[in-house]
Amino acid sequence: MVDSKPSTIEVNEHMPVTPTATETSQLGYIADAEDHQIGKLASVHKYPRACFWSLYAVWLVLLVSFENQAAGNVIGIPEFRKDFGHALAATDGTVSYVLDAKWQSAFQGAPVASAVVGALGCGQLADWLGRRAVVIICLMISFAAITMEFVATTNEIFFGGKFLNGFATGALASVTVTYIGEIAPLALRGMLTCLTALSYTLGPLTVALIVNSTGTYSTRWAYRAVFCAQYGFAMIGAMGVPFMPESPWWLASKSRRERALKALNGLGHHGPEAEKKFALITTTLDRVRRETEGATYLECFRKSNLRRTIISIMPLSIQALSGVIFAASYFTYYMQLAGFSTAMSFKLQIVQQVISLVGNVMSWYLVDRVGRRNLTFWGLLVLTVILFAMAGAAVPGTPGGSKAAVSMILLYSWWYNVTIGATAYTILCEVSTSRLRIKTIAIGLALQNAIYTMWSFVLPYLFNPDKLNLGGKIGFVFGGFSFVCLVYLWFMQPETSGRSYEELDEMFIKRVPARKFKDYQTDSRTMGEAVREKERL
Repeated sequence: MVDSKPSTIEVNEHMPVTPTATETSQLGYIADAEDHQIGKLASVHKYPRACFWSLYAVWLVLLVSFENQAAGNVIGIPEFRKDFGHALAATDGTVSYVLDAKWQSAFQGAPVASAVVGALGCGQLADWLGRRAVVIICLMISFAAITMEFVATTNEIFFGGKFLNGFATGALASVTVTYIGEIAPLALRGMLTCLTALSYTLGPLTVALIVNSTGTYSTRWAYRAVFCAQYGFAMIGAMGVPFMPESPWWLASKSRRERALKALNGLGHHGPEAEKKFALITTTLDRVRRETEGATYLECFRKSNLRRTIISIMPLSIQALSGVIFAASYFTYYMQLAGFSTAMSFKLQIVQQVISLVGNVMSWYLVDRVGRRNLTFWGLLVLTVILFAMAGAAVPGTPGGSKAAVSMILLYSWWYNVTIGATAYTILCEVSTSRLRIKTIAIGLALQNAIYTMWSFVLPYLFNPDKLNLGGKIGFVFGGFSFVCLVYLWFMQPETSGRSYEELDEMFIKRVPARKFKDYQTDSRTMGEAVREKERL
């Protein structure tokens, strides 16, 4: 009967300011159903502001990737090793400069360790102050840290700058992925989160281009130019932050209805559509609130949240265990040890970053077409083969074998960014519980950085010519870890492509097995379609 239908479901100008719980739930179901009807291009046309601010968050990730890459690349600059290291005489009488293993570990490990603290602290701060406030704090810290790195003439000052910057990069990496996941349209969520991985290739590419131009200088500008360029990334980020809309999910979690609606308006959701979107957010948060008593870190490990936390954070940990830190931080240095000239090693690093970028662009299409689970599992399987091939080529210790190992690293860099290098960020932000998203992401990034910290201290002793001198044979170590990770992915990784946050909440609360995620019909989608059908009558 048409007359018995609640007037609020018609979503017109007479809608009450505060809908009832039942009306809010019905509006949420309608919004969820409508989200599934909008394709990628339509989403770009309909929500250009949401896309723009997602890209702004991607830009902020460039600060993280640039700083992370700079830490490893400066070791490959002869002038840096001369200023901060010591002379090492070869058997033929030639003298080169080597950075002490303890400082090499400190320069690379300390910022990663402080990033762990930054990521975990960000989870609490972002829930307390909001996403935008955390970005402002991070930019302020970053400006101070970059200045310390730029003016440093001693190991201690340079270490201090790297350590301080780690807090900012750890927090930025966490809050930006959260922000993208909360404002991106459903159809674009996979692609926009993959763009986060693109930043992790654009930053290193910029570093490689700068080092290729200045790395052979015989002055401090050989490496100072790298740190000077960071000011540009930070300045552009600072120019945009005053206009950055706060996350409507955070505002809704704080019961700030009017501000949440204003934020939705700033992201392209106007009038009744904003009301429906807000209803979807509150319905999702209320559903999760019934499962979780408080938004604390401990809550991430209770009830159905434990499974979601593990599934969310494991792909990031697998990244750290599968050898990307070696390919990213030691490629230039390894090429020089393998016999390539300094200039050629810098040029090949540019090639590495270009093919990494191409790989990430390919992932934008594949992450939705192939799916998160398939792209992650089969991608890691191929990476494991590449790692063992690299190690096998390096075993003879011949110039030809070393060059073959270098080619395997290039192949690895491309395929890594096509697969798990991109999918890990998508899985991280969409699988985590809505109310605990920032904290789950913080835990994931903190754990990843903890593993990176371990590698930063261990790798110099495994790799350096004055230590164990494993060189490319280190692929056996990373290949072994990757094989173990494949077993986990096969049994535990669900397919989450095309699912709204409300659907994912429902499936995890109902403990749907990972193998059944792809074809499972959720109640929320069924009810959304039923309500929309009723509206047409």
